[in-house]
Order: sequence, then structure tokens, then C-alpha cells
Amino acid sequence: MKRKLAQTAGYYAASAALGLVTASLGTTLLGLAENVHAPLDDISILFTASALGFMLGSLLGGRVYDRAPGHLVMGSVLLLLASMMALVPLIPWLWLLVAVTLLRGVTSGTVDVGGNTLLIWLHGRGVGPFMSGLHFCFGLGAFVSPLIIAQALRLAGDITWAYWSLALLIAPIGIGILCLPSPRAPSSLDAVSDKENSPFMVVLIALVLLLYVGAESSMGGWIYTYATVTGLSGEAQAAYLTSVFWGVLAGGRLLSIPLTKWFSPRAVLIADWMGCLISVGAMVFFREASLAVWLGTVGVGFSMASIFPMMLSFAERRMSITGRITGWFFVGASAGGMTLPWLIGQLFESVGPRITMSAILMDLIVATAAFGFLTLWVRGREGASEGEEEASSAG
Repeated sequence: MKRKLAQTAGYYAASAALGLVTASLGTTLLGLAENVHAPLDDISILFTASALGFMLGSLLGGRVYDRAPGHLVMGSVLLLLASMMALVPLIPWLWLLVAVTLLRGVTSGTVDVGGNTLLIWLHGRGVGPFMSGLHFCFGLGAFVSPLIIAQALRLAGDITWAYWSLALLIAPIGIGILCLPSPRAPSSLDAVSDKENSPFMVVLIALVLLLYVGAESSMGGWIYTYATVTGLSGEAQAAYLTSVFWGVLAGGRLLSIPLTKWFSPRAVLIADWMGCLISVGAMVFFREASLAVWLGTVGVGFSMASIFPMMLSFAERRMSITGRITGWFFVGASAGGMTLPWLIGQLFESVGPRITMSAILMDLIVATAAFGFLTLWVRGREGASEGEEEASSAG
């Protein structure tokens, strides 16, 4: 029992480390641009490199965990991730920074798929509450990251010690996991249920996740730069604003756990999409008010909190979830993290910083429409299936 708790704590710490890394890029974007002497439209390629690396790590990591001791893989990759974080503020060339960011994304994706996979192997069918805790820890790490960076900026005046502080927090986690025994992989897969999978449904859900993650990554990655460049906030306050977004996201995930007992995933998702549209819409239409930015950030963080896990629950109720299908969901999510943040970077200086919230709002409108189409299509499919069953019974 104690060993299980120690292993679970290790995965939670690794998930928190991923949150530290994820939230660090947006908060330090201006400092990185200054280090490599690059404009914002060029430096925004870091979002694409990070997301592409994460996609590669997610796709390849699962195969590695199937073939090697899980903790040896995860611990080693966490130490490599800490090394990448320590190296980032020392790089003077954009091309090298992109390469390191790509590798950092690969390590992050490998750690992420490992944490989810090993937790399932450890707890089996009782993994539900532990999985919710895992994703809460990610949000907690993302909440703490901007606070650490803000204090490092205040004390040291640049981003170097900010990255080194995060690296010093990540390295002991890797060492700790290396010291723990790995859980055993299941000897056989559970029997597949009688739910019929539809490739079209997989594509629709992957599309919704693509649009959602694009909006989430853009909010977390650009809110700091948006608030500072528009003059709505100072640098330290903007770092706290980023922290508020990730903190509310984490808190919302914790609060959403009991909602699954009272409401269906579809009902929660409808409320989430409406909350996102209202919150970002307020930031677009009241763009000169700093209060609107703060309230909108809180609102969108809370509304986004349960979308990803609820989409997976929505899919699980209607499909037999396999590793391959989950992989496609994460490919869609990673593609969203690559595209919209990069697009905002291309338009930020040429069109103006206001394009940030306008682009996120348009993305969320399309995502809401895609989810609406998905639910209508699912209802029609389920209705047709019930009709066929009734006709068969009558025959």
C-alpha cells in the first residue's frame, strides 16, 4: 500500500512538473525574444516546436513504455527535461532555441503519456479518482510556474534564474521516480465492449479537441504578452494574470469532479462552451478595461477546466476507447497547440495585439459549432440504432 502511494505521488509530481514547463513559455516569451534578438512573429514558432515535439513524444512514448521499465523511462526523461530547462535561457540563437524547445516538447509528451499509462497499470479499474488528481496536479504546476518566474524576475532581473529554479524543482522528481519500482504492465487487454466505433466520430472529437487546445494554449501562452503590450498590466501583474488562468483551470478541474455525478458530460460541456464564449467575448468588446481582462481570464479558465476530461468521458460513453483512438485524440490536441498560438504570433505585430483575443474568440465559436454538430450527429446515429433494434424485435 505504501509503495502504491509513493508511486502515485511520483506521477502526481511528474504531472505538476509538466505544468511548470507548460506555463513557463508564455510568461518568458518576451525574455526569450530578447535573448535571441528575434521579433515576436519569429519567436512564436516556439509554440509550434513545443507542440510538435509533444505530439511526437505522445505517439512514440507509449511504445517505449511497453518495452522498457516505466520508471527507468520516465525518470530519465524527467532529468533530460530538467537539463533542457536549464539550457534554454543560455541560448543566443533562435534556430538552436527552436531545436531545444522541440526536444523539450518530446520529453514532455513522453512524461505525459507515461504518467497516464503507468497510473492505469498501477490502479487498474479503480483509477478514476486518481486520474482526476493527476490532471489537477498539472493545473497546480501551471498555476505555480508564473509565480516562481515573477519572483525570479523581481529578484534577478532576467529569466535565467526563472528557468534554473524550475529545473531544480524538476530534477529531484526524476531521481525519485528512478528509485521506485515500476508497475507491471497488464498481461492482457480487457475485453472490448460491444460499442461500435465510428471513424467519423473519432475525427469529430479530435477536431473539437484541436480547437479547444488551440484556445487554451493561446490563452496560457499569450495572455502575459497581450496584457503587457496593450498596457493593461505591468510585467509582474501579467505574470500573476497567467498564474490566475492556470490556477482557476486547476481549481475548476477539482470542482468539476462531483459534477459528473449530477450531470451528463454533454450538459457540462454545453455550459463550458457558453462560459468560454461569454468570457472571451467580454475581453474583446471591453478591450480597454483591465477589469474585463482579469474577470474574463477567470471566467475562461474556469469554463475551460473540464472540457478535455469531459470530452473523453463523452467519447467513452459512445465508443470503445483503445490506445490507438486515444492517440488520435492527442494528435488533434497537439495540432491545436501548434497552430493557433503560432498564427497569433504571425499577426501580433502586423495586425496588432488585439488580434489575440479576437482569434481565440473565433476559434471558440468554431469549436462550439463543431461540438453542436457532433451532438446532433450522435443523436441521429443513436436514434437510427434504436429504430433498427425495434424493427428487429418486431420482426
